[in-house]
Amino acid sequence: CLSALTEHFHMQSESLIKPLMQTISHQHYRVRVDVIQATGAVIQFGNGKSVDDVLSHLAQRLFDEIPKVRHAVTTVIGEWLLHLRDRYSYFHKLIPLLLGSFTDEIPENMKLAWTYWEKIGLQWEKENEEDLKDKMDFSVSPSHYPRGETRPGLGCRELVSRNLSKILPGLCHDMTDWVESTRIKASQLLYTLLLHAEDHITQHMELLLRTLYQACSDEASEVVKNSVKAAELIGTFVSPKVSLKLITPAFEQTPKASCVMVLAAVIRGSPKEILQPHVTQLGNTVSQAGVCQRSEEVFYMEQLLYCVQALIEVCQEDCREISLQLMKVLVTIMAIPSSEDLKEKVEKTMSSLAEVQQLEGFHCLYKQHIIQLLEWVSVSCEGWTCYSPEVLQFEVIATHSGPVIGEALDDFVLVLKTCLQPNKDPQMRLKLFTVLSQLLQKASETINSQGLFPSYLETVIKDILAPNLQWHAGRTAAAIRATAVLCLWALIHCEMLSPKEILKVKDELMPQVIASMDEDSKITRLMACRIVDVFLKVCGRQFDSDKFKNTYTEVLKRLDDASCDVRLAAAHTLANWFKCLKDSDVKSSMEGHVELLYQELLVHLDDPDENLQKAVLEVLKEGSILYPDLLVREIEGAVHKHQTPVYCNQLLHHIQSAKESA
Repeated sequence: CLSALTEHFHMQSESLIKPLMQTISHQHYRVRVDVIQATGAVIQFGNGKSVDDVLSHLAQRLFDEIPKVRHAVTTVIGEWLLHLRDRYSYFHKLIPLLLGSFTDEIPENMKLAWTYWEKIGLQWEKENEEDLKDKMDFSVSPSHYPRGETRPGLGCRELVSRNLSKILPGLCHDMTDWVESTRIKASQLLYTLLLHAEDHITQHMELLLRTLYQACSDEASEVVKNSVKAAELIGTFVSPKVSLKLITPAFEQTPKASCVMVLAAVIRGSPKEILQPHVTQLGNTVSQAGVCQRSEEVFYMEQLLYCVQALIEVCQEDCREISLQLMKVLVTIMAIPSSEDLKEKVEKTMSSLAEVQQLEGFHCLYKQHIIQLLEWVSVSCEGWTCYSPEVLQFEVIATHSGPVIGEALDDFVLVLKTCLQPNKDPQMRLKLFTVLSQLLQKASETINSQGLFPSYLETVIKDILAPNLQWHAGRTAAAIRATAVLCLWALIHCEMLSPKEILKVKDELMPQVIASMDEDSKITRLMACRIVDVFLKVCGRQFDSDKFKNTYTEVLKRLDDASCDVRLAAAHTLANWFKCLKDSDVKSSMEGHVELLYQELLVHLDDPDENLQKAVLEVLKEGSILYPDLLVREIEGAVHKHQTPVYCNQLLHHIQSAKESA
């Protein structure tokens, strides 16, 4: 009806637009569908200048919850792009609306939009055949194209490319709109447009990057996902020479997580052979301190990890050039306090980096770079505090490299010697002592994997342990002494500190270890008792009277300790004390001290703890060899005071038997 009255209708059509637009959001969807169809006919057969008046209303209907309404909009826009007299003037306004239906949740609507778009592209090709002749004859399909995507026809690509400069500013504005659904729709459309524009993206890079940096930090995950996909297309179609020149300045300031996310996406989208000349630049960019040490925020570090993963995935064996830089980044990520999940991801990434270099595992990477990594992390070790990120990085290198750390002891011990001086930050020293203690507990698998650690023992003991065993006030100082004692015990327990070495260091360490038996920490008191016990076995026979006296008086106090373990360890140490005195040249001058020790031990022989009673009985049996008659007198004087005289009787029987056998 309307088409038959074109001449007359052309004059009147404009007056219909206002009432139609007032009804386009009617509550009944069938009315909305009819209004959209009517609007299409009115514009097409009437005054085409009214397009601007209806576009925003039609765009709004693309968000309609009823699929048939969106179907009607797609049909109207498709028809206009095919048949509207002034369509060339409105391409930049109509194309975004049609392409917006490519991501409709209803497959029928998507198919409709694609069908129209293919027809529009072919029609435009035909209308501009002369202009496109060279491209039609000599155009070559790109060798690298996004997986799972079909390349649009030449006409479609040209339509987008020629109108992109008019579409992008408004679209980029919509990607920062306050309405989430608008931002999602805009991000979906951006991907579609860039897929069509291909290398024409290059001239719009500055605007695109600004938009993507903002969009990648959006609260809506869908916006971020679409923006990352769009950034991957930059990698696919834009030369890295251009894209990296524009992206890397963002890393020279204070890079945000979204900047790293965009770089990772660009790398993922790039062809390996085109990215290869820029691999070193990329490695240097991500490994600079201002980038990889900028934040301890887990989300930021995750993006940095994805960036490294992208480089490994795309560049493969070319990563050999930047293996050290990537290891620095991975060590930094692993050093931040975070979940085990992130640490596992870092370890897998290290394994991937090793694999592309045809190495057996990440330990081989450490073997390749251990000296450089320790040099890198220790440059500023003179000024380390507990807040220095390098302390945590040093911990990762030392503990995560497994047996490889045993090949770099020069650098490792030098860092410890520098940082574990008493004038350095206490919390930092505590952290490093904890690391050393962990390594010493598995010395053969870590620092002594090559059997070289014993040659550093003198430095470790005299320059590192001894200064930190000295008493200083405060809880942190006490914790440092505790870890120092643990380290010393670990050296003795794993037999790295041989009897010969103990003889060298006994004079320096013995007073401080004895003093440690009075610490608040139970574990420190226990370890100190065990260390004194070992020192007695090794060199007790060479003690002078003062050393014998100082040793037993402090160990004896531990028989009153709150901890059963410490009391039993003290008893064992006193048994060895008696053994050493028996063969010593100063035995005769110690009779008075032995008498006092007999008296104190007889008190503990009546202890409520049966285990301690038995332990003290063994100590007195060992000590009875020195002055048996003196001990018998002491027993006879004390036995009537004991609640359980059975142990006194056993001891008397033991002394009598010993005399008879002698």
